[in-house]
Amino acid sequence: MSKLIPLLQQVPLFQDLTAAELETISPLFVERKYKKGTILFFEGDAGDEFFLIQSGVVKIYRIDNSKEIILSLFREGDYFGEMAMLHKGNPRSATAETLEATSAYTLVRAEFQQFMERSPKLCLRLLEVTAERLRRANEQIYDLTFLDVRSRAVKTIVRLADEHGVRKPNGTLVDVKLTHQQLANMIGTVRESVTKVLQELQEEHILSIDKKQILVRNIDALRAMI
Repeated sequence: MSKLIPLLQQVPLFQDLTAAELETISPLFVERKYKKGTILFFEGDAGDEFFLIQSGVVKIYRIDNSKEIILSLFREGDYFGEMAMLHKGNPRSATAETLEATSAYTLVRAEFQQFMERSPKLCLRLLEVTAERLRRANEQIYDLTFLDVRSRAVKTIVRLADEHGVRKPNGTLVDVKLTHQQLANMIGTVRESVTKVLQELQEEHILSIDKKQILVRNIDALRAMI
């Protein structure tokens, strides 16, 4: 069995495939290793590769008037670049950069398309996950439009805890190191505003921060604020 198959089995996009189908598709992936701070692709580049992360963290962001806006963080078991699988030469809608040393598997569109032609289940799943990500993007637009900075900050921390949280005896640890500036780029505000909100939440004993990692001590209290 390919060492990639256990990872593929954890990815929603491939969970409907049989063991035989996974054995067929796994050799099409190429393993690549990247240093911290590596640009995997720029917004506007022609997209023809799908990425599946084995280890590390990748941020997806856009630049608006010289300001960075972080759209997503991806880590082990996450994937991105799926839009490139749907349309040949479709330009990248954002930039991807590694936040730490990262190992990933890549799959080019031409080979993936040949496999999709033989697997209607995979085509359907790809449409489902793409629609879900579109729904999340619409939710982000709504938040930026209608929520104040504190509400956006709280909602972002809850999402980080849900997506990257590790249960600890005293709460949920967000297992990604983020600076106040990076959090501000995710929330869509300035660093000073994020620092103020984080300080307030620490004074309320809802969370604590150590070495750029957030420990959510009272997730229920955070959810109640949304």
